[in-house]
Amino acid sequence: MRWPPIRLPRSVVAVWVWWTAAGVFFITRESLMRLFRGERVPWVPVSFAWMASVYIWAALTPAILWAGRRWPLDADWPGRWRHVAVHAGLSALLSAGASIVEAPVLVALGASPLPGASWRALVPVLLAYTFHGGVIQYWAVVAIQALLRSRQRALAREREALELQMGRTELARQLTASQLSALKMQLQPHFLFNTLGAIMVLVQQGRRREAEAMLARLSDLLRLVVDEVHMQEVPLWRELEFLRLYLSIEEVRFQDRLRVRIVTEPHLADAMVPHMVLQPIVENAVRHGLGQSEEAVGIDIEARQNDGQLVLTVSDDGRGSAEGALKRRGVGLTNTENRLTALYGGTGSLLVERRAPRGVRVTVALPFHGEEGECN
Repeated sequence: MRWPPIRLPRSVVAVWVWWTAAGVFFITRESLMRLFRGERVPWVPVSFAWMASVYIWAALTPAILWAGRRWPLDADWPGRWRHVAVHAGLSALLSAGASIVEAPVLVALGASPLPGASWRALVPVLLAYTFHGGVIQYWAVVAIQALLRSRQRALAREREALELQMGRTELARQLTASQLSALKMQLQPHFLFNTLGAIMVLVQQGRRREAEAMLARLSDLLRLVVDEVHMQEVPLWRELEFLRLYLSIEEVRFQDRLRVRIVTEPHLADAMVPHMVLQPIVENAVRHGLGQSEEAVGIDIEARQNDGQLVLTVSDDGRGSAEGALKRRGVGLTNTENRLTALYGGTGSLLVERRAPRGVRVTVALPFHGEEGECN
């Protein structure tokens, strides 16, 4: 019959290793002292004597650890003094008990420091020589236990603090995401109502074909918006695709009066930008430029990389755009600026400035990054 292997608890192995190391230490210390005095070292009796002593204390260690848990030294005041008194009594009691148990063991092993003496005669000798060392060994075990328990509590507090910090970070992230979604949801109805208003004007003017074309393109635009309703960032090429679809609606409305030029470099196509970041800016240029003038207006949209940032610029040359855009910012520009701050903090910005000889330039700057990290 094959017996299953015996697996000792890790704590038992740790206690055994600790006291074995202590025994080796005591053996080498006594041996060196004897050699220094020029004495012969009886290796076997010395080794048996010290290992018997430490293994007796190893057997007592579970009781010491129980006492350390029952009367912890790190208790609150004034209970700590009572626990110290309890341990003082227990250390004396166990030290005396260990000496009494050690006497017959040494006699049986032939390692008695008094050859030929009975174990009863050996007990007072051991009490005189080993009692104080036993007390120190008891307190060493209790102190190590208290230190390990203190370290465990410190690690537990660090873990709780880390979990609390992670919870706060996650809560802040969710709050920021909610704020971003709210800002984005404000933009979508805003441009939708403006577009529907433009369609109503076309219908009132009897321009049925233009109104139908705008409705068809608005349907495509809304489908694109719905597909990306939960996305805060999209690649630049996707944002420009959305913008071109929006501008195709405005071109139906204003026909030959609107000229648009989009300039970007191929390597910027996958740079991530906030969804709908350009539409409210372009809409603002159309409203203040074309809406307040009968002249043709040109809108230039540029994307470039500058010192680790992606810079998006929307410029127009409308006569009425400067006064309207610089005087106050509507829902579109305000929400765009708020979204940049929420997404990128101090590294995202929106600047509105007058353009010479006429018109307005709006510059958006944000960290240059791709979907999986930094762009190359």
